[in-house]
Amino acid sequence: MSDPDLSSPLIQHQPEVVISIHDDGEEEEDYNPSAGQQNQNQQPRVPRGFQHDHLNPPFGFLSDAEPPVLCPPTTVDPFRNDTPGVSGLYEAIKIVICLPIALLRLVIFGASLAVGYVATKLALAGWKDKHNPMPCWRCRIMWVTRICTRCILFSFGYHWIRRKGKPARRDIAPIVVSNHVSFIEPIFFFYELSPTIVASESHDSLPFVGTIIRAMQVIYVNRFSQESRKNAVHEIKRKASSDRFPRLLLFPEGTTTNGKVLISFQLGAFIPGYPIQPVVVRYPHVHFDQSWGNISLLMLMFRMFTQFHNFMEVEYLPVIYPSDTQKQNAVRLSQKTSHAIATSLNVVQTSHSYGDLMLLNRATELKLENPSNYMVEMAKVASLFHISSLEAVRYLDTFSSMNPDSSGRVTLHDFLRVLRLKPCTLSKGIFGFIDVEKAGSITFRQFLFASAHVSAQPLFQQTCELAFSHCDTDGDGFISIQELGDVLKHTMPNSNKEEIQGMYLLLDEDKDQRISKDDFLSCLRRNPLLIPVFAPILSPT
Repeated sequence: MSDPDLSSPLIQHQPEVVISIHDDGEEEEDYNPSAGQQNQNQQPRVPRGFQHDHLNPPFGFLSDAEPPVLCPPTTVDPFRNDTPGVSGLYEAIKIVICLPIALLRLVIFGASLAVGYVATKLALAGWKDKHNPMPCWRCRIMWVTRICTRCILFSFGYHWIRRKGKPARRDIAPIVVSNHVSFIEPIFFFYELSPTIVASESHDSLPFVGTIIRAMQVIYVNRFSQESRKNAVHEIKRKASSDRFPRLLLFPEGTTTNGKVLISFQLGAFIPGYPIQPVVVRYPHVHFDQSWGNISLLMLMFRMFTQFHNFMEVEYLPVIYPSDTQKQNAVRLSQKTSHAIATSLNVVQTSHSYGDLMLLNRATELKLENPSNYMVEMAKVASLFHISSLEAVRYLDTFSSMNPDSSGRVTLHDFLRVLRLKPCTLSKGIFGFIDVEKAGSITFRQFLFASAHVSAQPLFQQTCELAFSHCDTDGDGFISIQELGDVLKHTMPNSNKEEIQGMYLLLDEDKDQRISKDDFLSCLRRNPLLIPVFAPILSPT
C-alpha cells in the first residue's frame, strides 16, 4: 500500500450541486457541466425492469427511447368500504333497536324530499333563461328546499355537524373544492352554501335529484368528451367571474373514495386561476364506514338509518391564492390545494383516478378474483402514455380473456393463446418484454404499461400502415389468408394452417371474412404488442 499524500484533501472534489429554493416550495438542482464530462465513459442507465430490452428488443424498430421505469404498484384501495356488511354483535343489536327509529326517519326523509321537490319545481316553473342567474324571487323559494335538505341530513342520523373555520366570502373565493366520500357532502353543501355545482350529464335523469341540481344552475360535463370538458371549464370561468352567480363547488377527485387517501385531482376547478377555498369533510366512525365504496346505495342508506348518530366534521381551510406568475398554472394550483387537503386529513396522495374505479368495476363485472388487483393508478398511466380510461378498460377485457389466476397473473401459454401467437423466439421475446420480473407470468399492470408504451411510440401508426401495405401484396385493399400466411412464415416459422387461421380471425375485426385496412389498424391499436409480427418485413433483407 502506498503512503498517503498528506497534501491531498481527504474528500475528493465532487460535482457541484446548487439547490434553488423557490417561493412555491419547489426544488431544482443545477449540475456543474463538468459532471457530464466525468460520466461520458459510463454506460447509459437502463431503467430497472427493462434491461432485457437492450439485449433482445422486439420493439427496437419503433424507437430508441427507453421505456419508463415500472414503479412498484401501490396496495392501497381508495374505493373500499371497510364495513360493507353487518358484523359484530353490537352492530346487530343496534340495528334491531333502531329499526322503529329507522321507519320514522324514512318518513321524515320521504316527506322532506317530496316538499323540497315541489318547492324546486315551483322555483323552476317557466324559467327558460338558464344562461343567466336565477331571479331572486325564485332563489327565495329554493330556501324551502334548503331547509328540507337539512331535514334529510337529520333523517340520516346527522343530528349535529361539527364545523371548523368559516366559508370565505364569495368575492374572495368564488370556487370551493372538497374531498368526496359520500353522497352526503352534496346535500350538506347545498344546505350550507347553495352553490353551483359541476356534475355528470347522467345525473340530470335521476329522479328528484336531477330536478334539484338543475335549480342549482348545474354545469354538466361528460368526462369522456374533450369538447364537453372544455365547455365546462369555460362555464366555470364565466360563472366564477360574476358575483351574480352563486359560488361554485367542485369535487376534483371526480368520484367518491373511502377518505383514507386523496386521489388525483381533475384540473377543471383550477384552470380559470381564481382563488380556491379547500374544504375537508370527515366521517369519524368505529363500527360503520359511511363511505360510498363497494356498497350499494340502498344498503348504505339502510345502515345510516339504523345508527344512533352519524358523525360528520367539516373544516374550512384558508383560501389558496394563485400567484401572479402562476395564474395560468392549473397543475401547480391543484397541487397546492390537494396538499392542503391531504395534510389536514393526514392521508397520503395517490395517482388513482376515476379510471381506476372503472377498471375496478369492470374487473368485478368480469368476475375476476380480487378486483382491486387491476387498479393501476390511472392518472400516472394517462400522463405517461396519453391513453384514456376507456382504452385501459379495453386492455383489461383482453387481459381477462387470458384467464388470470387468483393473484391476477397470466402465464405464457394463455398470453400466446389469446394473441394467436405460436411459441417461437419472437413471441417469447414479446412476452419477455412484459415480464420484467422474469417470473414466467405477467400482471395486468405490466401488460397495460407495455401495450401503452408501444402504442405511444411516434412511429407506431406509420409502421402499422406500412405493415398493411406490405401484407397486401396484390394491392387490392385487403389481406387474404394466403398473404397473411406468407408474412407469418417469415416471422413465426412453421406456422400451420390452424395458427394462420387463428391470426386471420383475430385481425378480421368486423368478422366479414376479409381483412381490410381498417380491420388491420383497429386490431393493432387494440393489440399493439402484435406489431413485431408484421414489422420485420419492413426491414431490408
